Amino acid sequence: MSEHQLKEAIDTLKQTGVRITPQRHAILEYLIQSMNHPTADDIYKSLEGKFPNMSVATVYNNLRVFKEVGLVKELTYGDSSSRFDFVTTEHYHVICETCGKMVDFHYPGLDEVEQLAAHVTGFKVSHHRMEIYGECSGCSQKKMH
Repeated sequence: MSEHQLKEAIDTLKQTGVRITPQRHAILEYLIQSMNHPTADDIYKSLEGKFPNMSVATVYNNLRVFKEVGLVKELTYGDSSSRFDFVTTEHYHVICETCGKMVDFHYPGLDEVEQLAAHVTGFKVSHHRMEIYGECSGCSQKKMH
């Protein structure tokens, strides 16, 4: 895990006046380490042993704070629960249609798509999201056996 990313994230929080509680530190650390875009429940379950008095609401509240500061993106796909992604370099997501596994796909931001969309439609474009769907290697191997 990148200690540097954690330190930068903590500095960002301090600059915006957010107190660094042990729970906040642990949630942030978990998000940076996690490659599987956890739900708030996933985060809660993996930290409840360390913080028995922490509730799911605490996790949600902290995720909201991180989101407002721009450290975390909330990913909502369909009606399943939101997943949270620590904001790193520009990337998109490849999603397995069989098991739901989500993997980061690093690619330069497609800003020209936003510019073109704005130009063609007259919209004031705020952001975009691209998802790529398919089947992960694990699921396609299961089918072969």
